[in-house]
Amino acid sequence: MPPQPTIDQILALRPNGGMEAPQWSPDGRSVTFASPMNGALELWNAHATTGLLTRLTVGLGGVGHLGSVMPQWSPRGDCIAYVSANSGADEVWLWPADGGPSRQLTRFGARIEAMTWAPDGSWLALAGNRRGTFDIYRVEVPSGATKQLTRHANYEVYPWVLPDGRVLYQRMNDAWTDRDFVLMDGDGGNPRVVLRDTDLFDYHYGRTVGYPMVSPDGKRFLFRSQRSGWLNLWVGSLEGGEPHALCPAAAEQSEQAWSPDGRWVAYCENHNGTIELRAVSSEGGEPRRLVAPAQGVCSMPAWSPDGSRIAYLLATPASPNDLWVVDVASGEQRPLTRSGLGGGFSDGLVPPEKVVYPGKDGLDIHAYLYRPASQPAGSKLPAIIWIHGGPTLQFFDHYQPQAQYFLSQGYYVLMPNIRGSSGYGRAFEDLNNREWCHADLDDAVAGAAYLGTLPGVDSEHIGITGGSYGGIISMAAVSFAPGVFQAAVPISGYGDFEHQAEENELRHVKMMAFELGQLPEAVDVYRYCSPLYAVHQAETPCFVVHGEGRYPGSSQSLDYALALEREYKPFWYKAYPGETYYIASPGNLRRLWTDMRAFFDMHLKGLPHGLPNDGQRPLTQLLGALPLNTWRQPASGLPATRTFSQPARDTAN
Repeated sequence: MPPQPTIDQILALRPNGGMEAPQWSPDGRSVTFASPMNGALELWNAHATTGLLTRLTVGLGGVGHLGSVMPQWSPRGDCIAYVSANSGADEVWLWPADGGPSRQLTRFGARIEAMTWAPDGSWLALAGNRRGTFDIYRVEVPSGATKQLTRHANYEVYPWVLPDGRVLYQRMNDAWTDRDFVLMDGDGGNPRVVLRDTDLFDYHYGRTVGYPMVSPDGKRFLFRSQRSGWLNLWVGSLEGGEPHALCPAAAEQSEQAWSPDGRWVAYCENHNGTIELRAVSSEGGEPRRLVAPAQGVCSMPAWSPDGSRIAYLLATPASPNDLWVVDVASGEQRPLTRSGLGGGFSDGLVPPEKVVYPGKDGLDIHAYLYRPASQPAGSKLPAIIWIHGGPTLQFFDHYQPQAQYFLSQGYYVLMPNIRGSSGYGRAFEDLNNREWCHADLDDAVAGAAYLGTLPGVDSEHIGITGGSYGGIISMAAVSFAPGVFQAAVPISGYGDFEHQAEENELRHVKMMAFELGQLPEAVDVYRYCSPLYAVHQAETPCFVVHGEGRYPGSSQSLDYALALEREYKPFWYKAYPGETYYIASPGNLRRLWTDMRAFFDMHLKGLPHGLPNDGQRPLTQLLGALPLNTWRQPASGLPATRTFSQPARDTAN
């Protein structure tokens, strides 16, 4: 049996490999992509035949996900445009193809959310918030002269430049649920709505729908819509009229790309966390499954200039993103990069099983089950349920380092896609609306019951954890499901949604308004869903953790810990320095997982606790230093010890 990986090896393998945005060079000889190097995001070339890597930039700046502002070759092939925040704000830079240092093009001084080249390479269209709301701007190349093309109170985002120089973009409504696709001249004149799409909340203010990608002949455009009940690809006409589904499926479709001749569309399709690369005729019909991994995630397809090949990224539960190429005619696939750790590391990883268990009402709940690599015959081991963030997110066939670590420590790990998750259709996604921490918590409780049916699991010792919304559900398990779990670790959770709406940034406020209702009218729903108000019911030992020290922060974990203290409930509390509210640095993740293991070992294995004394302030010291009003009291006279057996809300909503 291969040796189990160490915690440092597990952390050394980045879940997505840091690789982003593959794009063919105009001559078709190489594929350009972005990847971090020594703390900076850099541009690289991979030779399309040999895979030989060449580093193009030094100090592009800003490690992290690029969102939709992908580096892009100019149509002339003379440079690559990319966005960097090195100067403290997003700016467009140009890397010259003949070598030499990059040159700053813009002095925008604000956030840039999207960018595309004009087909003649003489200017760029971008979406930015230079005037306080997102509008469309035109940037001339090489002068950098910038002109604002749109002015609207609502967000105008994701411009796409047509072959004739006109611009098609999204204009969102104030709730981010509806959008108009607006066509205007390249100077901002003659705007007109060519299509309206409704009833899709876009948490990322336009990124979920993305660019309205215009066909090479300039007559049609692709967009994502949930109008069928699934997030599918639709085709609209620039002349107006009703759109049609490109290739309808009971699955989520994304990352569409026209072939250079406009005859085909490549896209990705999600089936229970496995994402395939497919291609379909631009006229519709039966799609081809170009890459269909047994377990894996295909993403970011990019056509070669001659349309014969597609570059894409592929990640699996044992490997991060790597760059691959598939021959469209033959289907032959080959990797251009290998980002995994050597030395047989992947052989020591445990692949997940995909399982289905019944929710409280019999609804199928899909999950990833990780079983320890070795277990003495007849023995039983404890288990941990790990809840994802969101709530409208999904576990995919990705490398899950946290699962591999706790497997190595002798725990089963179950990672369910509880109701409210994306990937299973609009109806499933909406099942926890106005039922946060109740309907979806039921699926976590049902997950514990499912684990109890497995012969190797100790059904009396099951823990629960997760970050962000996973932290919220872990708080909810303590408050609303007393005694079901024997230990809980809420990571960067929120226990009071009314408070969260006051302190969070705009996209969270919009999401809560969509899923819980608009304040103040929906205040009873917010309180009904908030775990903070029911800590008096807690029986489960709780370890409350979060990051601190960098913007943005939050007091919500501390508020929850203080509420537990006031009710004399069992808990630990720790904040990890040098972080936002979320814990992301490898050093702090290492400390966090080690601390969590000590807590779980104590409550799920009966071992002596060993929380390291590494300078964190005990909560008792915090209580002595804080004024009495630090813990936010419930509004409107609602008692902090309220029970929820008869929720005060309109159940018809």
